[in-house]
Amino acid sequence: MQDNFLRILTLFLFTFTVFTVLLLVITAYIYKKKKALKQAENAKEHSGLGFVVETFHELVNKLKEEEKKLEQLRAFAEEKALSLEVYNENVLQSVPSGVISINNELKIKSMNQAAERILGISAKEVIDKNFMEVFNEPLITIMRGDKPVSRAEYPYVTGDGRHIWIGVTTSELKNTGGEKMGMIFVFTDLTDIKALQAQVELKKRLSQLGEMSAGISHELRNSMSVISGYAKLLGKKVDASNKATVDAIQAEIGNMDKIISELLSFAKPAAPLKEKTDLNVLLSETLAAVIGDSDTIHVSTNYEKPVSINADVVLLRQALSNLIINAVEATPDGGSIDIGLSCIRNRAEINIRDTGCGISRDAQQKIFLPFYTTKQEGTGLGLALVQKIIVAHGGSIEVESEAGKGTAFRITLPMTG
Repeated sequence: MQDNFLRILTLFLFTFTVFTVLLLVITAYIYKKKKALKQAENAKEHSGLGFVVETFHELVNKLKEEEKKLEQLRAFAEEKALSLEVYNENVLQSVPSGVISINNELKIKSMNQAAERILGISAKEVIDKNFMEVFNEPLITIMRGDKPVSRAEYPYVTGDGRHIWIGVTTSELKNTGGEKMGMIFVFTDLTDIKALQAQVELKKRLSQLGEMSAGISHELRNSMSVISGYAKLLGKKVDASNKATVDAIQAEIGNMDKIISELLSFAKPAAPLKEKTDLNVLLSETLAAVIGDSDTIHVSTNYEKPVSINADVVLLRQALSNLIINAVEATPDGGSIDIGLSCIRNRAEINIRDTGCGISRDAQQKIFLPFYTTKQEGTGLGLALVQKIIVAHGGSIEVESEAGKGTAFRITLPMTG
């Protein structure tokens, strides 16, 4: 019975051990399966997150590539715009005509090099300044009119004191929408053209006058020679009481001969024999010859620097002498005469100013016409001859005067290279 108990106990222990081992094996298997499932789930979750991360990185990389392309396009557009702006600026600066743009507030926004050169001002000094404060008449009147101007011609005094002629054209400055942004002034320097026109017109008048004067002078001199001969014979036969009358006849004949000589000199074609001339020396010598040591007239000179021109010394001295004599005669009771010599670009400018009686506005329009004079004993050929000589040298002469306040003659002559 004890043996049966032992066998039963042994079988029980064996069965319990087998059951325990089997339970452990099953438990281990189940744990392993759960672990495998968990790893699979984790792997699946990891795989989904990786996809998202990878997709995000791809998008970021694509965005960076697009950003680089946009940056390249922006840089290209900026370079193109800058290149176009530089090109337009180069075109504007290369235009021989002056160009000025003004906004609606009348502020100057741009000015090319031709405008600076023609008007004698610096763009840096006037940009963003009011148009009315920078420029003189007639540009101010044109701006106030606020109407387009086409090829109008005006005299103008530049910022550096030159007297020029300009041809002006204005137009509205509009944006792409057609709205007015301001005005554009386009102008050209017509000074040389005007001078050439004056020379051509004067030469034409002189040619016509020369043909007429030659014939008249010849006929007059023939008659005067006969009258002078008879007067001399009469002078030998009259008594002392009539001697003064004969002398007066001879004097009038001499005056008429002088007038005819001046007329022939004026009508004679001017062909200057030009040579290099020191204008400073020529002015000083002419002053000394005309005025000398006069105590009644104060003379002042202002020569900026030595100036050389190609000129006929004899003719030019004659013209300058005539102007200085006129200045002296305009100040019979004493006064002052100022003579200035300066260089403006490639031209010499002579200013002869007196404080005499002046010239009326009406007379200023006629003083260079042959035979026009305001003097009782004048022939009216002096200033006409002066103008002829100056024009023959490629120059111009202008007058500014006011009755009772003096007169100023301004001569411009081309300088040597």
